Amino acid sequence: MHAKAETPPLSPEMRRYADLDQRLLGAVRNIRILPTVSWPASVEERLIEEFSAGRLSVPEIRYNPPDLSETRAELEVIEAEASEDHPIADYLRRTAESWRVATRMLEAAGTDGVTEASVLLYGRPGDAIPGSSRSNLDAAAYFVNLADELGADLETEDAAGHISADELRRDMTARLDAFFAPGTIAVEVDPELTAKAAAGATRIRLRGGARFTEYDRHQLLAHEAFVHSLTALNGREQPVLASLARTSPRVTATQEGLAVFAELMSGAIDISRLKRISLRILAIDMAMNGADFVEVFRYFRVCGQSVPDSFHSAQRVFRGVPLTGGSAFAKDNVYLTGLLAVHTFFRWALRQRRLDLLRNLFAGKLALHDVMSLEAHFENGDIAAPRYLPPWMQHVHGLAGKLAFSLFVNHIHMAGVEAEEISLGL
Repeated sequence: MHAKAETPPLSPEMRRYADLDQRLLGAVRNIRILPTVSWPASVEERLIEEFSAGRLSVPEIRYNPPDLSETRAELEVIEAEASEDHPIADYLRRTAESWRVATRMLEAAGTDGVTEASVLLYGRPGDAIPGSSRSNLDAAAYFVNLADELGADLETEDAAGHISADELRRDMTARLDAFFAPGTIAVEVDPELTAKAAAGATRIRLRGGARFTEYDRHQLLAHEAFVHSLTALNGREQPVLASLARTSPRVTATQEGLAVFAELMSGAIDISRLKRISLRILAIDMAMNGADFVEVFRYFRVCGQSVPDSFHSAQRVFRGVPLTGGSAFAKDNVYLTGLLAVHTFFRWALRQRRLDLLRNLFAGKLALHDVMSLEAHFENGDIAAPRYLPPWMQHVHGLAGKLAFSLFVNHIHMAGVEAEEISLGL
């Protein structure tokens, strides 16, 4: 961490971009992606009771699609006004375009139109992993199989949660007050929240009534607080691109991938967490190929999740779309895709001895592409360096050691290694 530096006056060119960025922020102010497509917690509670009693049927969920035509028109104007060949113009154009796709998606709430738009924003399970001939679906199947071989018991772990939302709120508040400053980030319990937690720049919400495990405690700090909230706070420090404080659809994969990577680097992730992430990707693929809500719910149950957790997981797959099969909300595709991309980027930056690029990734809600394309603007101060860095990023030598080890061992092909060779080698 460092103190905030004095911001020099903006050049006419940067002032124009800053004004355009403010227009972008104003245009998207009323876009709420997850609240628009998520199910009310009260509806979930009733349906979970029915499913627990064995009364399995495809529920009927009603949505209230917003009219975002005026927002979309303004975004189209911003895209046109940011048409020049310039890195910041490119950032603004790409960001406005992704929000424009999101407006189409939300207006289609309750129809299969959400599927197509969400795939444009978040990808599909069969997409190839950058730098590999394997797909995101292959990676998901690998982690599920590995977790099963290691005996990961999801239902037992679901039942093992003994930390109440109020207790976790008190603990997280104390830790965040010590790291940032007292009162910088409020931690609240929200009984209507469907996810276990959600983070903004100055508030983290925990689902009321949920029971959390020790892994949850560490994972939520690493993921929600020290990535999602931290990058939002750093984005608020930006002199030109204030929109870096808000997650646009186009940066979701990097931001969620970075958050899961943070869990990995801070020791807050386990194989069961990777299994849960991977099962959602396999379930998205199932739904797109015709499985309905009940079939996806049963799939999660067969894979070892509890009834409530299976319901929550199935609900995530069917947010905003018909529940009868052939449709899915693709957002959960980004967790594994993003993790693999961010992990590769960190390894590449280490090989190139470019730890500065890794630090810049925390300056706001950026995509990996932005860190590279905007490099010159980090150097000249148009984009401010991050004020906050996660604890694991503040120990560069430890980070470098972990990544250097992974760089080397990735050259060992395990298919050709026998146990006898390892034991003889020792």
